[in-house]
Amino acid sequence: MAAQIGGRQLNIDLVHGGEAALFRWFIASFLFGKRIQGEIAAQAYRVIVDRHGLDTPQKLGACSHRRLVGMLGEARYVRYDESTAERLLRLCRTLMEEYGGAVGAIQARSENRAAFEKRLARFEGVGPKTVEIFMREAASVWY
Repeated sequence: MAAQIGGRQLNIDLVHGGEAALFRWFIASFLFGKRIQGEIAAQAYRVIVDRHGLDTPQKLGACSHRRLVGMLGEARYVRYDESTAERLLRLCRTLMEEYGGAVGAIQARSENRAAFEKRLARFEGVGPKTVEIFMREAASVWY
């Protein structure tokens, strides 16, 4: 079995990185949460965030669907490229509209960990696996 890829391997420091790191880990968790090889998901993250600089909900949310599908293809994340691109764009829109673009605001509005996880799961395309992956590292920051 392959080792889990976490924030450290993606240069995401959740302890000291603040909101920017939380958003980047949310995007990485979203990509890892799909039925796709971990290294391909990691490469998709690197292409979107590191190579193309789409590291905020505003930047990623302003990206066109076609351009985002192209980036996913660049990373060989092709099995779910269309649906993943659409859901990433919706995730950014929802995060901006409902939480001012801040993952931390989701946590701040949640009474406890269970409520926070429930709010995360309301994002389209975020299922139990994505929540589990996200919380694997984010829980150490908050809970």
